[in-house]
Amino acid sequence: MPAPERSNRTYRNLARIVRPFMAATTYHRWSGTEHLSQAGGFIVAANHMTNLDPLTFAHFLYDNGIVPRILGKASLFTVPVLGWVLRATGQIPVHRGTANAVQSLDSAIQALADGECVAVFPEGTLTREPDLWPMQGKTGIARLALTTRVPVVPVAQWGAQNLLGRYARVLKPVPRKLITVVAGPPVDLSDLYDRPQDTAVLREATERIMAAITSQLEEIRGEKAPAERFVWRQTTPGTS
Repeated sequence: MPAPERSNRTYRNLARIVRPFMAATTYHRWSGTEHLSQAGGFIVAANHMTNLDPLTFAHFLYDNGIVPRILGKASLFTVPVLGWVLRATGQIPVHRGTANAVQSLDSAIQALADGECVAVFPEGTLTREPDLWPMQGKTGIARLALTTRVPVVPVAQWGAQNLLGRYARVLKPVPRKLITVVAGPPVDLSDLYDRPQDTAVLREATERIMAAITSQLEEIRGEKAPAERFVWRQTTPGTS
């Protein structure tokens, strides 16, 4: 299949490695791809269960003609080889709780203004919810969405945890695992655009996005999520 129009050489070379790996270890069931056809820049937001999620998420987007600019932990950009790949493919480091935090938001805003797709895991880390349901999201995605007013497409994925467990280090590639990914219609945040971006508004926007992701995951799993969203209280600063 042809590479997406916005992909660079490094992205295409990486895809030549990742796509055969995904084909050998997984098979997929994708739906809602029509929601990825947005006129300009847009945000895609997905749940996060395992360290393999960035690959399954990017695979879904890339094979549907989208080159995602994924927001990732700044520490990953210092890892040998991996850091170079992340930088060369235009991924965006997130500097939480530091003086560079604003730079992360500015980079994402610029990417969206340039018509790019910015991919976000709103939870900011692997979910700590015992049954892998989405937990409370960070408000960074709300700030980005309300500032830019671009569409936010919710995406739910399920199955990657069977290939690599939440905290596991060893893959289980045999037999191949089913990866289900569903994109939904953009989350309506329009009534929040002209309101001050205070804590209440940011939390409301974040929860609407997480609720849309959770609803789609309920359909995939065929069961209801807990009535109250799990809240993980991290002890380090910059986790709101």
